Amino acid sequence: MSYPYKIDLHMHTRVSDGTDLPSEIINNVKNAGIALFSVTDHDAVKGCAEILSLLKKDDPSFITGVEFSCKDELGKYHILGYRYDVAAPAINSIVAAGHNLRMEKLEKRLDFLKREFGFDFSNEDVDALRSLDNPGKPHIGNLMVKYGYAETKETAINNYINKFHSGNKYVRPEDAIKAIIDSNGIPVLAHPSYGRGDEIITGDDMNSRLKRLKEFGLQGVEAFYSGFTPKLQNEILDFAKQYDFFVTAGSDYHGKNKIVVLGDTNLPDESMYPPGLIRFIKAVRFK
Repeated sequence: MSYPYKIDLHMHTRVSDGTDLPSEIINNVKNAGIALFSVTDHDAVKGCAEILSLLKKDDPSFITGVEFSCKDELGKYHILGYRYDVAAPAINSIVAAGHNLRMEKLEKRLDFLKREFGFDFSNEDVDALRSLDNPGKPHIGNLMVKYGYAETKETAINNYINKFHSGNKYVRPEDAIKAIIDSNGIPVLAHPSYGRGDEIITGDDMNSRLKRLKEFGLQGVEAFYSGFTPKLQNEILDFAKQYDFFVTAGSDYHGKNKIVVLGDTNLPDESMYPPGLIRFIKAVRFK
């Protein structure tokens, strides 16, 4: 069996905080020479449902994806879900919970920016934010740039938006993992080395985190990632072997909202694929 050389299983559309429409991303993936892809919008399956309805016979192979922003008492986690059934009640229930939390957070962030810094926006622009499927930091940051409150989206997020702390409401990792499994999906930890803010998790801390998440049902790790150094990548690959995890590869492409190119996953030639990645490809039935 031959395997696809170019894989990208982590990207976002306008359904969350990317800039490509789901319909546009299919052509962009094709033009990038990617053979197997997944769209992993934050707390949303709408984009994947649309892509499934648009795919043609000669398009690249596609598997459903999603990315849940999770927290608990011990840290922050981004849990990816793959190959789930978009109509499954479990995945749609956790998506609804994540969406509701995002909408609550949007209102609290806007109130915080007005109260702490005097940043105000027109009713029309606020209504436009509320109309988005999953408004997040980049959307507010772009609006701040439009009003001259910050020079760049990144400055807006780092110097202002990130000063707001959302409190104790969040999707828990065990709930996200269970929902993915109950929807016939495969739960994977996104960019495992990254924690809160600029936190880098390695060594014993990473081992403890992976052991705990595996007890919840975690089945894989994203070892090939655009932001990883060779050292971080190799450590995650070692842990994948230790825990018999699936291995995935993703760029975290967001269109114009990030300086990340489609297909930029640091994936080696297919002759050097680790066993965990080969097992994942077989599990999602790539042909």
